[in-house]
Amino acid sequence: MVKTNGITEVVKRRPPNPLHQSVLVLNQSYEPIHVCSARRAIVLVFRGRAQVVESLDISIHSVSRAFPVPSVVRLDFYVRIPPKPLSLTKRNVLKRDGFQCQYCSTRSAPMTVDHVLPKTQGGRDTWENMVCACLTCNNRKGNRTPEQAGIALARRPRLPNHVTFIRHFIGVSDQKWRPYLFMD
Repeated sequence: MVKTNGITEVVKRRPPNPLHQSVLVLNQSYEPIHVCSARRAIVLVFRGRAQVVESLDISIHSVSRAFPVPSVVRLDFYVRIPPKPLSLTKRNVLKRDGFQCQYCSTRSAPMTVDHVLPKTQGGRDTWENMVCACLTCNNRKGNRTPEQAGIALARRPRLPNHVTFIRHFIGVSDQKWRPYLFMD
């Protein structure tokens, strides 16, 4: 219901279009490689280039046939995927670490990015040298290494791989994706 000029109107909301659902695309070897729309996935299946591995509980109907809306499809051929460089940004570092301080493991405080080896000691802006840290730990560590400050890292920072990219940066929109993204 929407109120305009003191008059309440009933607005009918259309259900979401099933063709706009996100679909996980797996390589022939069941390796996750991409996320596409359901429309694109149905075209791949219809042309014989992919198979439906998991589907949703809804269907798309044509004049003579019904197609289940896929949630996960597997390509019928192997695609060699070159490594994609993920841009090193503050937001991506925070997402990689799950918005959790890598020194005290808190999630409730405001977060910032900390250089494990400070820039003044030769530290660079790399995935392996930057971690998520709460303001308290970042200030306590200061311009020192964690060993010099007497604090330890919860885990060593590293470059996120392709599966981590899909899992954390694109997001899991369907629980049926979990086994294919190594979450179960």
